[in-house]
Amino acid sequence: MTHVTEIIVQVKFSEKLLRWITSRESSISALISFAKTRKGDSPLDKLENSDFRSDTVTLPTEAMRRAMAEAVVGDDVYGEDPTLTRLEIEAADKVGKEAALFVTSGTQGNLVAVLTHTDKGDEVLLEAESHVYYYEVGGMSALGGVIPRLIQGDAGVITPEALREALRGENIHFPKPSLVCIENTHNRAGGTVWQTEQVEALAQSAHASGLTVHMDGARVFNAALALGVDVKELVAPVDSVMFCLSKGLGAPVGSILAGSREFIAEARKWRKMLGGGMRQAGVLAAAGLVALHEMVGRLADDHALAQWIGRELADIPQVKVNRERLQTNIILAEVNPEWGDSAKLLQGLKDEGVLANAFGSQTVRFVVHKDVGKADAERLVAAVRKITR
Repeated sequence: MTHVTEIIVQVKFSEKLLRWITSRESSISALISFAKTRKGDSPLDKLENSDFRSDTVTLPTEAMRRAMAEAVVGDDVYGEDPTLTRLEIEAADKVGKEAALFVTSGTQGNLVAVLTHTDKGDEVLLEAESHVYYYEVGGMSALGGVIPRLIQGDAGVITPEALREALRGENIHFPKPSLVCIENTHNRAGGTVWQTEQVEALAQSAHASGLTVHMDGARVFNAALALGVDVKELVAPVDSVMFCLSKGLGAPVGSILAGSREFIAEARKWRKMLGGGMRQAGVLAAAGLVALHEMVGRLADDHALAQWIGRELADIPQVKVNRERLQTNIILAEVNPEWGDSAKLLQGLKDEGVLANAFGSQTVRFVVHKDVGKADAERLVAAVRKITR
């Protein structure tokens, strides 16, 4: 009897739900239609924020979504996901390395690289404000047991002379230096670029001292594009490189770690230890393949728009932009302390529908990406002018 009652209740609920949907059919259709509009097509776009906080906020393209839905998948821990295998092969070829490994994030990729290159107690040399040191939760020390040694760079670049000065030589009191990490482009310096010759010189000096070199290349395609060189040329001198699929390239998840076959074989075990072994990850890899095929060249649009924003902001008295450091898609704006601070500017921007991030008490960072356009840039500049007037 209870079972019959449950069926009757379910039928009545279904009838009520159907009547509710039917009575609101036109409203639901309107919502679906609105959801399908592209940014800029809808009259309600003025209610959206222009989001310059980071290129990590990018949404996957329609081509990515289709590829994810149609991906052929398998269990990658068993090496049976054909889409992920294809991504790793193509990614390795893209940067001119023997092999590659898909990782969940840039932070995981950098940590796996450090763990693979070093032993516990080793010393890792890094630029003083590098992402690996500044923003990755101390993972190299907490999980790798290695000691960071910081080198003050020039716009994020470490010279061979600075590296040699930081190396203390053999002494029973000192840890063994084994790895140098460089960052290209350099986030906290404002998206600045290591020139090919600078990478070559640093790597040559490091190798001569028995060190390996890892490049945090989260935005390395931005660097190569800014220099007008093939990314293979830019990363050739380093032993390993990590790059993000989920920043300017627009994929929803994931990064790539690339290096020699032996390096990647060992790195794969470290990834597994960190919980990064994935099963049907071809769903994610499919978006990564679209990113590699379709999104690299368009980074030039981000650079051009960043240059326009930088020029406009430079004409506003209460903010200062170092145009020499504006080389890719990141703009750092220093706030005149007599007017206020970064928190004041950020709140004003938020009130105007523009989002950005603080880079210290007097500096605000804006990052250009595929999901902001000229209208967003004009909104940003107009908002800064209005707020600081």
